Amino acid sequence: MTGDVHERLTALAAELAAAGERPAPPCPDPVNEPMIRNWTQALGDASPAWHSGGLAPPAMIQVWSMHGLNAPKSSSIGDGILRLLDESGYSGVVATNCEQTYDRYLRHGERLRSTMRFDGITGPKKTAMGEGYFVTWFQTWYDERDERVAEMLFRVLKFRPGPRKGGAPKGGKYPLQPVISPDSAFFWDGVASGELRIQRCGDCGRLRHPPGPMCPSCHSPNREYTVASGRGEVHSYVVHHHPPVPGRTPPYVVAVVELDEGVRVVGDINRCPPENVKIGMPVELTFERMDDTLTLPQWVPAGTPPEPAPDPGTPVLEIELTPTFVISTALATRDFTPVHHDTAKARAQGTKDIFINILTTMGLVQRAALATVPDATLERVDVRLGAPAYAGDTLRLYTERTDPTTLRVRGTVSIGDHVTATVKLREQE
Repeated sequence: MTGDVHERLTALAAELAAAGERPAPPCPDPVNEPMIRNWTQALGDASPAWHSGGLAPPAMIQVWSMHGLNAPKSSSIGDGILRLLDESGYSGVVATNCEQTYDRYLRHGERLRSTMRFDGITGPKKTAMGEGYFVTWFQTWYDERDERVAEMLFRVLKFRPGPRKGGAPKGGKYPLQPVISPDSAFFWDGVASGELRIQRCGDCGRLRHPPGPMCPSCHSPNREYTVASGRGEVHSYVVHHHPPVPGRTPPYVVAVVELDEGVRVVGDINRCPPENVKIGMPVELTFERMDDTLTLPQWVPAGTPPEPAPDPGTPVLEIELTPTFVISTALATRDFTPVHHDTAKARAQGTKDIFINILTTMGLVQRAALATVPDATLERVDVRLGAPAYAGDTLRLYTERTDPTTLRVRGTVSIGDHVTATVKLREQE
């Protein structure tokens, strides 16, 4: 991004923040039972309070402001910022944070109005999705008596889709970080998604590793990739004793592994004493998480049983993220963003597949909280997203009650923590 565009963003953000609270586009429908039924059925929420009790699920608050597919476009306080980011190449978008406060539960038939207040923009930042800007605003809902019923902080990342440009991802603690270039970004994106991606020539089909800008066989610059099976054998290896490497306890084996696909890759041999490693030994792919942002492809002897993960306890909820679930929950929350229902567009943005939206995550956190404390009244839910919850995965939600009015919720998928949340419960009077 040029300095001129960055200055325009900064100036516009300051102007919007100074404007304070402004009317938001009107809520298109009153709080109504058909929409609640659609939402609860899609999310699997069977609580009778939302039907026979005449109450609306508090986590639905944002849904009442969503205008749905092909609705007339209404201006919003952040439109200018988002439009300028789109024009500057930051066309990818993903929600990262949502904090909702509920003054009271809504009842069927109520009509709402809302306001928005722009909070700020930070960036550019290097993220796992690519370079981007974080945009934050507040939305507040009022009833027909002009009494506040809920407030929300909402933050999105607007990023450049496609390969990430050089440098290590920020926020990691492991001291040895890879340098990610336009040639290798696809490889690290694959590792983050649990795949070992091998570059393939787009013309002659030859595989090559390490990746590069041009095919060494036909000199074509056209590049694709294939996902390796994760099987191979030790071609050569060394036993490392010295010098010290942060995060590693010598001696350990660093091997060149020849994949079944024919190319060779380097990685450590884990869960095997150095003296047991042999040339030609069959090995299988594993992934080792080094810190919050970096995962490395490594190797274990073929047939090694999976290492048992620490037992987090029994999940309160276990959700199979079928494509039907991902799509139906997005539509039930009136979110028609393509990354939640269009696989081709999701992959074009740099993600592995379609994934659940943050409104669905909010609803599942609510389900987990009320499954743990059924008679509780939710006062506040703070959600922070981590790994995407892709179609085909399983989301498991765990809860921990830290005090009488606070519940921690953690949701995990195969590639890490999808959500960490804090739920505040209203004290009983």
